[in-house]
Formats: sequence, C-alpha cells, structure tokens
Amino acid sequence: MQSIPVQESFAVPTDALSYNAQGWAKGYQSQKDEYDYWIDDVEGQIPVELSGTLFRNGPGLLDVNGEKIHHPFDGDGMISAIAFSDGRAHYRNRFVRTQAFVEEQAAGKILYRGVFGTQKPGGVLNNAFDLRKKNIANTQVIYWGGKLLALWEAAEPHRLDPYTLETLGLDYLDGVLDEGDAFAAHPRIDPSSKDGTPHLVNFSIKPGLSSTITIYELDINGKVVEQHAHSVPGFAFIHDFAITPNYCIFFQNPVSINPLPYVLGLRGAAECIEFHPEQSTKIIVIPRNNTVLPKGGKSGVQMLETKSGFVFHHANAFEQDGQIYIDSICYQSFPEVEPNSDFREVKFDAISPGQLWRFTVNLENETVERQQLENRCCEFPFVHPSHMGRPYRYVFMGAAHNNTGNAPLQAILKADLETEERQLWSAAPEGFVSEPVFVPRADASAEDDGWVLTVVYDSSRHRSDVVILDGRDLNQGAVARLHLKHHVPYGLHGSWAQESFVKI
Repeated sequence: MQSIPVQESFAVPTDALSYNAQGWAKGYQSQKDEYDYWIDDVEGQIPVELSGTLFRNGPGLLDVNGEKIHHPFDGDGMISAIAFSDGRAHYRNRFVRTQAFVEEQAAGKILYRGVFGTQKPGGVLNNAFDLRKKNIANTQVIYWGGKLLALWEAAEPHRLDPYTLETLGLDYLDGVLDEGDAFAAHPRIDPSSKDGTPHLVNFSIKPGLSSTITIYELDINGKVVEQHAHSVPGFAFIHDFAITPNYCIFFQNPVSINPLPYVLGLRGAAECIEFHPEQSTKIIVIPRNNTVLPKGGKSGVQMLETKSGFVFHHANAFEQDGQIYIDSICYQSFPEVEPNSDFREVKFDAISPGQLWRFTVNLENETVERQQLENRCCEFPFVHPSHMGRPYRYVFMGAAHNNTGNAPLQAILKADLETEERQLWSAAPEGFVSEPVFVPRADASAEDDGWVLTVVYDSSRHRSDVVILDGRDLNQGAVARLHLKHHVPYGLHGSWAQESFVKI
C-alpha cells in the first residue's frame, strides 16, 4: 500500500523523541482517592447531543501501602464513569471492591501473588505453592442487560451499581457460570444476531496441554442463549477474539508455558510464558450456533496457520466473497515480562511496535494471506459499533506521534481503509492517550459521523483530561477538553452506555 501523508496537530520533529520518559512514567502513579463531581473546567464546548456514559477500567493502584506491584496488569481495578447530559459532564471513580482488594487494604500489604509477577513479601518460601487466583477486575467494564459488569479474563465478573459504582458482588450470569469460572474481558456486541437483535458474544479459556474455548452469547436482557465448548490442541494464551455473523475467530499465539517456576514461587505465571518465533500462529475459526461453513467447507472448528507473530487485540472481522477478513494489531513477538524488570523504565526503541495487519482466510482452500495496513505504532483499535463483524471503512486507534518506531501512545489515529487516507490528533509531547471510544451521532448517515472520546494523561500537570474529537475530522483539533481535578492512571479498556448514569 502507498504511504499517505498525515496532517498532524502538533509540530514535534519526527526524527526526535516525541515524549519524555520520566513524564510518561508518572502516569503509573497510584490514584488512591475516589471522586464525585461535575466537571466545570472545560476548554471548548461539550456537544449537547452527546448523552450517555463513558465507562473506563484499568489498574488504579500500582502499589499496596507503598509495596510496588511488579506489573500494571496486576493492579486493582478502578472504574471511571464520565456521564454526559445537556452539554455537561460528571466524573466519578471507585475501586472494584473485590475480596482481595478489601483484604489487602485492611491488612495494609500485599497478600496475593499476581499473574504478571507481583509477589507477596517474604521471599520464595512465602510464595511457593500459593496458587490462589486474585480476581482484580481491572480490564473492561460494560453495561449490558441492565447490569454494569467489571471484567477480568481469568475469573467471574463483578457487578456494579451504574450510578454509584458500588460493588454489588460477583455475577454468575444467572447460574450459567460456576464459582471460579472465567468470563473474558473482551466481549463483542453483534449488532444483529440470527434473531435480528443485538447479542453480547464472549468466551472463556481453560488452558492446558489442550485448551477449551467456551463461547457465550447473551441476549439484550443479559440471558445466556448460546453456549458451546470446543477443545483445541496446545496451550492457548488468548486475550481477544473477533466475530462475524457466522464465526468466532481466535489467534493462538506461538507460546508455551513452564509452570514450575510459578509453582515454586520464583516467578509469576505470565513470566513463565515463552514465545516461539520458529512456530506459526494458528487461526481458530469456530462456527456460531453450530452453522455449516460456506462454499463446501467442513462443519466444526477449523485451524489454519500463518506466519509467527503475537496478537493482543483485533480491530474487526467480516465475511465477503466467500472469505473472512480479520484486521488485527500484530507484534513480531510477545513482549515477555522479566522478573527483575521495572515497567516504569521501558526501553521502547528495543521493542517492536504493534501494527495493523489484515489476514484473509479462505476456509475452503484452507489458506491465509497477510497484508500490512498501517506501519505506525498503534494499539487499542475501535470501530463503529454497527459495523462490528461487518464490512467497514474506518478504524480509530491509539498511536505513536511519530510515524516510525515504537513509542508510548500519544495520538489518536483515524485510518480510512478504502482511500488509505490518515488523520492524526496528537497530544505530544506531554500528553499520553488511552483507548479511543467512538460514539455515533444519533441518526448519522456516515460511518465516521460521531465523537471519539479518550482520556489523556497530561504529564506537565499530573492531571488527566477527557478529550472529545469529531470523528469526521480529527485534524480540526479537540471539540472539547474536560480538565479533571486529578490524574487517572493509564487504563485498559472502556465502553459507552446510552444511558446517562448521573442523578441530576
């Protein structure tokens, strides 16, 4: 594909670093306070038509009473809710009161090991053979079927009050989940499932020498209406998946795990994962509702192979002309977690960047083709919700400011996959962005007619802003910049609810 020039909002030389490493690291300081206030410091104007609630989830505590956790993915989940109504916005945040969070806050110290390397004080002897799972509820938050659920992919959801963010307890989907069952943190919403209504589609993984993938579909009332499990060979380390009207698609990254150092208290479970670049990545295609594959394909699960790489997140997938297209953020290798490393001292230039690739799957011929769609370092892709699982034109992503190399996400990139045009809004050099969330304008006819919402950490002020961009033209700059009274540590995922959950 040809390279299209990008109009950038900030004049930072492209041959120089666009960020200060110390400034970036400050965004990983804990936010121990909980707030509840109307946002009155606003640059620009909040669109009156923007009505609903932006929910965000991510690690709010990066230490427990001064004891640092080893990796942000081990941090306790903190929900932020920004409710919009009549041109105003209200901010609230609360920690998810998981059992482990309550216990550790009462004890004033770390009591649980973390998946990504956090250890209890006391050395190896105090960590060996302690295999308890700490449900940290820190990855995604979504409002569905009248419930607000905080998700962490290795355990049950926590249900929250959407107005107050009070933790109401574990949610077992009306008895579908058993105690300790997983419910992944990357649900997809099919805008029109086989019965013509939206479905929330999600999965769980039970890894091992062979792995079990269970797929769940929930109707608009939150009732599980489809559930089927499939065994696939090998260890499956899968964070995200993609859907089309007929399929669920998973990328089984070429990794293995040696659990012995974890069992012996020497490492966290994720530190025991090894990437194998000599092996292929497997694409697992599972029919939804036990349908039969089109054009003479076989029924049931199909596994195809493609060049080695590592995928955390998928942008979208769709079926067209007898083929399946999957657009994904792909890395050359798994960014391994080192036991003695400090996540605040990342050497970005030593790590390969995530980039957007398209995988074209032909189930009848059992072939996979790859094409790079975006060279710039990017992550957290988001598409128009009505185009989930369908052909689409635009994808919004967090991106590096410079068009080459690896760096923190400081910009929002809009990629037009038809014309190959790009738009970039950048918060560099002092700002660092979160995942963009696209909110369509009511009765919009164009796919990009809506707003892009992102939380930006301003390292110069040690505060965060909620930034509203016009999805049709990022180059015009922010429509509004809502200045919060504090910082929000770098988060993971978020979602939009049509209801404005604030009591006026």
